[in-house]
Amino acid sequence: MNDASDVQTTPTQNSPRWWAITKKVLTWAFFIAITIFFIVLARNIDWAQVWQSLQGYSLGTIALSIGAAMTGYAIYSTFDLLGRTYTGHHLPTRQILPLTFVCYAFNQNLAWVGGIAMRYRLYSRLGLTGLVITRILTLSIVTNWIGYLMLAGIVFALGVVQPPPEWDLDFSALRFLGVGMVVASIAYVIACAVCKRRSWTLRGHEIELPTAKMAMLQIAMGGACWMLMGATVWVFMPDPVGYLTTLGILLISSIAAVLAHIPGGIGVLETVFVTLLQHQVPKADILAALIGYRVAYFLVPLLLASIVYLGFETRAKRMRHKNHSARVPSEHAR
Repeated sequence: MNDASDVQTTPTQNSPRWWAITKKVLTWAFFIAITIFFIVLARNIDWAQVWQSLQGYSLGTIALSIGAAMTGYAIYSTFDLLGRTYTGHHLPTRQILPLTFVCYAFNQNLAWVGGIAMRYRLYSRLGLTGLVITRILTLSIVTNWIGYLMLAGIVFALGVVQPPPEWDLDFSALRFLGVGMVVASIAYVIACAVCKRRSWTLRGHEIELPTAKMAMLQIAMGGACWMLMGATVWVFMPDPVGYLTTLGILLISSIAAVLAHIPGGIGVLETVFVTLLQHQVPKADILAALIGYRVAYFLVPLLLASIVYLGFETRAKRMRHKNHSARVPSEHAR
């Protein structure tokens, strides 16, 4: 795969003055938007309720949930290492892992727009072109959802949970849907293994199939992230609620949240969980568990990602020059 143009190597000081001014304006606009987001987020959170709910759990339970969440984030951060293999770019692992962590944390709280904007901004600051960033982003999205497809398919096919009554989908239909999802994910791996045509052009963008080995890694890594997300919720759930039940409900609510285009699935998550569990445990216990989950899986990583992001912004130019300096000698040596 040709990687000669995946990193921009021309000095930025030769850019036209209008472009330099435009970049400064966009940078300040970006920072203002992030600041506004944090203000709105802080004002919309009932901190008294959060604190009251967390007081009902032991420190061990909270630590276990945060540990599961951060392990899930760590696995997700390796998605873009697959992207490096897929595109052939040469950014070092020490830059890719924290960058992907930041993007995932913002994506969870700002939905698709946050994650996409962050990836393009940070990767471009490190020297990657828009085309390479798009291919990395696409592979990451596929990894997440192909893992979901396999895991949710298995859980639905096992009949662990039933869909909410208001859904136009009965129990048997959900099980058949699960089987279809498993078949679709297996078909993806088979296509990556045997398809002779490896690439297509769609609206000017090249789409290339990964190898079968990479496809299986995508399923394993994506599925592991979803399983750890389920564990983060389950740790807070009362005893009668099992892990598979919690995971199945989370998988149902997650796709409903995506369809609703609501950051973090606010409202959707609570509605689905309460609907499916209210006959087993009190509503108050369910809502308390979900508040704990939001703190562990959304707020804590977001706070850490914000610190990492500020470090990126202050060191991005230096890291880009190092990347360029490391690349030039290796290209001359070819």
